[in-house]
Amino acid sequence: MGMLDIIKKAGVGAVEASSPVSLLFGEVLSAAPLRIQVDQRFSLPASAIAVTEQLTEYKVRIGTEEVVIRQGLKAGDKVLLARAQGGQMYIAIDRVVGL
Repeated sequence: MGMLDIIKKAGVGAVEASSPVSLLFGEVLSAAPLRIQVDQRFSLPASAIAVTEQLTEYKVRIGTEEVVIRQGLKAGDKVLLARAQGGQMYIAIDRVVGL
């Protein structure tokens, strides 16, 4: 490895270290199994996505009736994703409206 390659590699590392998280937009392709399309570039499998509690379904029983308090993710939902440094894990933060 030449000196120029070493300098380039160090520069790339410095840039990545200064921005440890990237925000991206995605669209849910399927809910079960979860699959999210990111910026029409690539799709993420469930194994690469951590979902916040805000995006999971929450139901309560009132008397004999079950009531949905919060909807889970469904196909077509637009989501805001945070990409952890290194790009191996993505966190689905919340739904996005108005895009």
